Amino acid sequence: MDEAARWGAKRMVAEGYDRIGHRYLSAFSDDAANVRTVYLHKLFALLDHASFVLELGCGAGIPVTRSLAENHQVVGVDMSIGQLRLARTFVPGASLMQADMSALHFAPGSFDAVTAFYALTHVPREEHARLLEGICSWLRPGGAFLATMGCGDDPGSVEDGWLGVPMFFSHYGAETNQQLVREAGFVLVEADIVTETEHEDEEVSFLWVVAQKPE
Repeated sequence: MDEAARWGAKRMVAEGYDRIGHRYLSAFSDDAANVRTVYLHKLFALLDHASFVLELGCGAGIPVTRSLAENHQVVGVDMSIGQLRLARTFVPGASLMQADMSALHFAPGSFDAVTAFYALTHVPREEHARLLEGICSWLRPGGAFLATMGCGDDPGSVEDGWLGVPMFFSHYGAETNQQLVREAGFVLVEADIVTETEHEDEEVSFLWVVAQKPE
């Protein structure tokens, strides 16, 4: 995918989430929310109280940003200004910024944890390796990374009717994703393929990754 196509894909994602608004919050079943809760607790077990956490693709802030903000200091990043407006209402204590996660720059060792729930699959996969390397550098030694990644091979596709808008997806298969996480400098703690029920009772599988930066 060339640079123009990548920027077009990112614009589609940002504008799509702007248009979706509140629909995203009501579209997904309790099944997906329960899976998030399970893995959030796995992350919490690795963190001290009042840790610094970066959330990539925070969306409207429910349920992840709000859960993180109960005991930690959170920086939420999203490309959709519409979703960030909702997040400012739902999670007023979080620091929020509009940005392309692939273009972020933080000082090394800035965070105790980084999360990316259902966000990396909207990033052109050619950027995944460099993004993961950046995430590892932003973490302090021993810092944790929790993310959902793709399970199948998708170089880049558009689902025309995703919650009523066209939406871009791109990812590698599960084995390649685990390799990318290791090559970025992480130690894999857990890697599980989990099938969830999304809107309209559609079953979708994701690779859930829990990893740590070596001490």
